[in-house]
Amino acid sequence: MPLAPLSRIAMARSGDKGEGSNVGVMARSEVAYRFLKRELTGERVRQHMRAINRGPVKRYEAENMRLLNFLLHDSLGGGGSASLKTDAQGKTHGLALLRLVLEVPQEVLDATPAP
Repeated sequence: MPLAPLSRIAMARSGDKGEGSNVGVMARSEVAYRFLKRELTGERVRQHMRAINRGPVKRYEAENMRLLNFLLHDSLGGGGSASLKTDAQGKTHGLALLRLVLEVPQEVLDATPAP
């Protein structure tokens, strides 16, 4: 199976939610969304983001938008003005997640427009 960064089949947007951040991952196709629902678990995101997130990761699904939203519960070091982190609002967390490399079936790549 080919290896591909998450950015090949999805887009992301992120921001702050108190002491945590949320990362919305939007699939570029219906086929990619079905694949991501299976493969992009909260645990997988937690492992990938372990350098910046100390807490659990909760996943929410929005089928009608082909969206998986991840809440990283302890990723901002207090959040907003309380944090000493360079990115206190988590704006770069979406880009960090898009760097995750996955084994993606060729049929998913073929059915998904390139960015």
